[in-house]
Amino acid sequence: MAPVSPVQAAPGDPIPVPSSNGLADKGVGSISDADKDFVIKVRLAGLWEIPAGNMAVEKSNDPRVVQIGKSIAAQHVVLDKLDRAVAKKLNIDLPAQPNSDQQFWLQEMKDANATTFDQIFIDRLRAAHGKIFPAIATIRASTRNDSVRKLAQEANQFVMTHMTLLESSNIVDYAALPTAPAPAVPGSGPVPVDGQMLAAASSSGGIPGVSTTVILLVLAAALVAGVITSMRIFRAR
Repeated sequence: MAPVSPVQAAPGDPIPVPSSNGLADKGVGSISDADKDFVIKVRLAGLWEIPAGNMAVEKSNDPRVVQIGKSIAAQHVVLDKLDRAVAKKLNIDLPAQPNSDQQFWLQEMKDANATTFDQIFIDRLRAAHGKIFPAIATIRASTRNDSVRKLAQEANQFVMTHMTLLESSNIVDYAALPTAPAPAVPGSGPVPVDGQMLAAASSSGGIPGVSTTVILLVLAAALVAGVITSMRIFRAR
């Protein structure tokens, strides 16, 4: 596959790099396998979305799709530069070409005619952004490394912008998008409670200085006191 050619943003086309004031970027903190995978995935996104955007400019007859392709390609050039800087700082090896799935999507776009291209371009990119969006949130919330954290914050803004751009085409096939998995316990609230959290809450470390046995005894005493009070009220009547 031909190397990715740089694309310049059109005049007045905003590049959504969010403010990172207060966020360190010194490469400090441990790096998990998920962190490394995230940095690689950001690189992979640019390797296929830049040429895809270029194809939209060349093949689409819809001015909206042309502008969407131009904006996404230009913005991925910026994001790719940020990603490569983090990878260099953290000694993470990055791929030089799209993966097999991405190459298939690019070939699909190359083979499309003017009638079919727009739908393929919009749907493939929208689906891809939808998949990486939750992964970015997980890394932003969990990484121990300051440079990865900053990159995740920046990537989040790019992805949000690109999803909005793609949806502005008004031809996204939402019915084809994967549905979110059902919650394990419906109505349990926005914060998931997993086994590790339950174990921590039920151990002596859940509340410093107070054991589970003491808590249960207090609850039992309160229950007995409540029953006695209720009986007295009924007798008084």
